[in-house]
Amino acid sequence: MFGDLLKKLAQPAPDTLADGDARLALCALLVRVARSDGDYAAREIQRITRIISTRYNLSQTEAEALRHEAETLEAEAPDTVRFTRAIKDAVPYENRLAVIEALWQVALADGVREADEDALLRMVASLLGVSDQDSARARQRVARSA
Repeated sequence: MFGDLLKKLAQPAPDTLADGDARLALCALLVRVARSDGDYAAREIQRITRIISTRYNLSQTEAEALRHEAETLEAEAPDTVRFTRAIKDAVPYENRLAVIEALWQVALADGVREADEDALLRMVASLLGVSDQDSARARQRVARSA
């Protein structure tokens, strides 16, 4: 089902993804962050669905369907680097901070700041070309709004 997208992500220099593929890659990255601590908690799943719904102006049902697709893609995809590379290529820089903020919303959704999630977020921010300082500010904004 996701063979073509996985092939695109696996290319050494992938082409810019179509909007739908970029959306799916971002959602899969949200799922990957939520699963990184070994506990894919209900609060994280709900947060991902809410982020998807808000970000893409989707109904609850549409957002859940996209999240389910992203869960499948995340399980089949070989590594995080390919997701971030595709997102970096498909998303303008000014929007990447919003991506990092969404990732922090997922990482902090269960109310616990896990070392595995922190490490993954540091790596992802770097791969997206977002500075540690900007990522820290995004995390602080999310923590304040929680």
